[in-house]
Amino acid sequence: MLAPFLNEGIIEAGCDEAGRGCLCGPVSCAAVILPPGFSLDGLDDSKKLTPHKREQLRAVIEREAVAWAVVMVSPQEIDEINILNASITGMQRALDRLSVRPEHVLVDGNRFKPYSVPHTTIVGGDGKYMSIAAASILAKTHRDELMLRLAAEYPGYGWERNMGYPTKAHRAAIAALGVTPQHRKSFRLT
Repeated sequence: MLAPFLNEGIIEAGCDEAGRGCLCGPVSCAAVILPPGFSLDGLDDSKKLTPHKREQLRAVIEREAVAWAVVMVSPQEIDEINILNASITGMQRALDRLSVRPEHVLVDGNRFKPYSVPHTTIVGGDGKYMSIAAASILAKTHRDELMLRLAAEYPGYGWERNMGYPTKAHRAAIAALGVTPQHRKSFRLT
């Protein structure tokens, strides 16, 4: 069972990203502030959920969260600043877009950069805290939605199935069709 908060009684935002290990597309970063007493059956790390369940939970999170934001960091920016910095930058941009300012931030992972409010990094946090799990679901569903649109724009790469991750089929498509503007040039693509 996920914990509601690390620090009870303050406005706490959870942050997570999706698509960090992909060969193409943006990294999607989300921040979510849940209300006190929030409860949602099935809320968990997005990687443990089916696409259908993630979409069901997304609707509830977006409707009931105190505030939420999703930011995409482009493949070009990832190439310029590297994937770790892109993930951190994206999470900070998502926090900046929240309509309510958090007093503390929970970040999935073990690295974050100084931010204007205190933060705590938590390895596996998307399986431990509700706000991080909610952020993981929003980051994943918003990115998957974009990858489906990009799959139609760039057919043959299988992004509608692999969402840009380095599958054998995706690597074979890169070898056969070449690199698109959506590919991360700083990543080993073949």
